[in-house]
Amino acid sequence: MYKRLVIIDPVFGFITIPEGLLSKIVQHPLLQRLTRIKQLGLSSVAYPSAQHTRFQHSLGAFHLMSEAINQLKLKGIHISDSECEAVQSAILLHDIGHGPFSHALEHTLIPNINHEELSLALMGKMNKEFNGELTLAIQIFKNQHPKHFLHQLVNGQLDMDRLDYLRRDSFYTGVTEGNIGSARIIKMLNIKDDQLVVESKGIYSIENFLMARRLMYWQVYFHKTSVAYERMLINTLLRARELAHQGVELFASPALHFFLYNNKKNFFDNPKALDYFTQLDDNDLWTSLKVWCNHPDKILSLLSQGMVHRRLFKVEIHTKPITQEQKEELINRASCTLKIAKENAHYLIACDGIEKDMYNPADDSIDILYDNGDTKNISEASDMLNVSLLSKRVKKYYLCHYRLEEQNIKT
Repeated sequence: MYKRLVIIDPVFGFITIPEGLLSKIVQHPLLQRLTRIKQLGLSSVAYPSAQHTRFQHSLGAFHLMSEAINQLKLKGIHISDSECEAVQSAILLHDIGHGPFSHALEHTLIPNINHEELSLALMGKMNKEFNGELTLAIQIFKNQHPKHFLHQLVNGQLDMDRLDYLRRDSFYTGVTEGNIGSARIIKMLNIKDDQLVVESKGIYSIENFLMARRLMYWQVYFHKTSVAYERMLINTLLRARELAHQGVELFASPALHFFLYNNKKNFFDNPKALDYFTQLDDNDLWTSLKVWCNHPDKILSLLSQGMVHRRLFKVEIHTKPITQEQKEELINRASCTLKIAKENAHYLIACDGIEKDMYNPADDSIDILYDNGDTKNISEASDMLNVSLLSKRVKKYYLCHYRLEEQNIKT
């Protein structure tokens, strides 16, 4: 029933999915749901070609995992057939818990739970359906398998997730600085003391990888226009949820309706929550936003119109935290200009501090393996990058607010 699949990918060419369990995973509704969720959420507002999906990314990560396993086997690393299939399954399923627009729902409709927890819950659900065929994959995903390096290939500093999304996101956005040499990095992978290491000939590829990751985060993932768009969506959903809790009836799909009107703080307290979550994708939110554009609630309609018609929050980037006085000034201006209650005007502004480093040595370290068998951390081995530069956390403060000047022109 589940024959071998051959898929053409614009980044890596032909991707072959073996028959059996792996084909069954790819064709499963829970993975197919990722075809309706964009990989970069709302980043297409800044990079219009960034229309690729979580499903495409999962296939790309699977392809790289297959390449990495083959390279390690060629170097004499023993990986059994069952372990190969399990680690390939784990990387195919690693993003299965993502909701619409990536991380936006983690701050709004489904608070206090991240996509990794949801991925594990959905893997467990599929494992029951598959009569335990995913048990080994789940153990690797949770780092409960004796071979730690298999987990590192799924979730580590040089995992196949990162190697794919940097290449893929660079390709689709057109930001060439993120185009890493994933093929060379994979060819340089090896194992020392059950840890994933990189042979010394690959050190320059690792330096490029770390720099590319930094550039992609600040140039794409934290692009100020994308941040403004996501904060506008978050505030729209928060306003919709407040109205729902007040008893206001809102248009929504059954799945979105459940999360808007469900008051339970713990996601897993409700046995229906996971099933409703699997019905959510980007389309649920866009359909509701289009209808909410004409909702009687002025704040919900303004925010929804901004989302649909690309009337984005204005963004200011600061080096210091936004003060309460700055927030109050914007709230007062919005309240007076738009003639809305001051206690509701806070939905028209958003403040956020975003920080990122290139490399955190406290996590799984990137170790360089030399011909004599010695290893050095990349921060010691590199003559271009030192630990202070690699681990320096850059923090920026974003102040996003409704463009009142446009409202003045219209009135």
